[in-house]
Amino acid sequence: MPAFDEMNDQGAIRAPYEGIARYIETAGAEALEAKRREAEILFRRIGVTFAVYNQGGDPERLIPFDVIPRVIARQEWERLHRGLEQRVRALNAFLADIYGPRRILKEGLVPAELVLGNEGYREMMEGFTPPGGVYTVISGIDLVRTGPEDFFVLEDNCRVPSGVSYMLENREAMMRLFPDLCGVHRIAPVSHYCEELLETLKSLAPPACQGEATVVVLTPGPFNSAYYEHSFLADEMGVELVEGADLFVQDNTVFMRTTAGPRRVDVIYRRVDDEFLDPLAFRPDSMLGVPGLIAAYRAGRVTLANAPGAGVADDKAVYPFVPAMIRFYFSEEPILQNVPTYMCERAEERAYVLDHLQELVVKLARGSGGYGMLVGPHSTAEQRATFAERIRARPGDYIAQPTLALSTVPTLCEAGMQPRHVDLRPFVLFGKDQVRIVPGGLTRVALREGSLVVNSSQGGGTKDTWVLEQDAPPMAQSMGPGGVTQSMGGMTQDLAGKQG
Repeated sequence: MPAFDEMNDQGAIRAPYEGIARYIETAGAEALEAKRREAEILFRRIGVTFAVYNQGGDPERLIPFDVIPRVIARQEWERLHRGLEQRVRALNAFLADIYGPRRILKEGLVPAELVLGNEGYREMMEGFTPPGGVYTVISGIDLVRTGPEDFFVLEDNCRVPSGVSYMLENREAMMRLFPDLCGVHRIAPVSHYCEELLETLKSLAPPACQGEATVVVLTPGPFNSAYYEHSFLADEMGVELVEGADLFVQDNTVFMRTTAGPRRVDVIYRRVDDEFLDPLAFRPDSMLGVPGLIAAYRAGRVTLANAPGAGVADDKAVYPFVPAMIRFYFSEEPILQNVPTYMCERAEERAYVLDHLQELVVKLARGSGGYGMLVGPHSTAEQRATFAERIRARPGDYIAQPTLALSTVPTLCEAGMQPRHVDLRPFVLFGKDQVRIVPGGLTRVALREGSLVVNSSQGGGTKDTWVLEQDAPPMAQSMGPGGVTQSMGGMTQDLAGKQG
């Protein structure tokens, strides 16, 4: 089945992309390549880097950025916005339930053993309600598109979702590199995300907080793959970036060491995994956390975002039950659908998966970053045999899904403009009685030809995501950089043929 081409619909340019198509046609291949090189210099100068642990953790590696934006029409985004809010509210309700009355488990809609035996389940959260009743303060929901009206949720990320700094830096880069192109499009802004994030965090300050809440970002340190993002967000919010050693707990209250003496901390946006947060509550060998932090949290003296134990909600084995959560808690039908999912721990579904490995995508139920994955159609017989052994040995560790024909968008590659598969990670902020979502999100692109794996750790890159407030901009004479008007030899027509 051919992939849906987001720019071309049966050879005709779709309305949201009309301005982009005109720009591609008038700019010229050389001008676009020059912009690509300029973007690389810009990102290196700014320091937008990430590390890949299995490749040495090089902190100087640039995440590839494509200069052709991904465009979403306003009416498409409005539906996504409603579906994202509904889904995150349901995930939060699920967490409040499983650490409280467990109604959904008692009703048998979600298997109790799947939750209570989950490695992300935290017993210390039982009977405890975080400030505002919010567990999933910051969520990243991964979406894929397969047709004009067909968006699916691929994954939920409720622990410490990353990537928002790339969304913001991508927009900043596009505005610098393509001011004329940005100027003739009515693009919904994203630059206010950090303001929204700070307001969301402050809204969830604990009851013990008096006056304006003190917020910090807790990082594992500069060797973490997302350290650039941690420092970026702290700087943009105007709050302190701290490591575990910068904090201490006294009388169930968290303090930050400063040159002016200890300063009370009310809200911690933590980018440290659960098991490293507090050596007294989790791993005693952790040097990244703060002794006594969980006791202070349970005493209602500090807010942690996201809440410990929120990872149960984004477990891939729990994912198939999210539509049932929406119906159970809200008596509503899901606005956004799941991808059909086979749970390998079930004998009948496991047998189907083992018989159809060449057709399916197999994932670790608790994996991330594109690791531990088998893409059946692109796999070898040896790889399928290895995964079959793993599934038989530990079936509960794996789920499988059909290989979707992810939508493609035009991407500037070494061989010129080529179609590449993409996904979308919008970021959802859940504060006290309010959900905030900036329009768009992080578009990740599989840069290798034919690849469906968009993760940066697996060779993927990113694009700016434009949500238009009107479908097509007016014609403009100045859309080409520097007044360039040379033809690209019918590039948009070629794309129409290639992407179909």
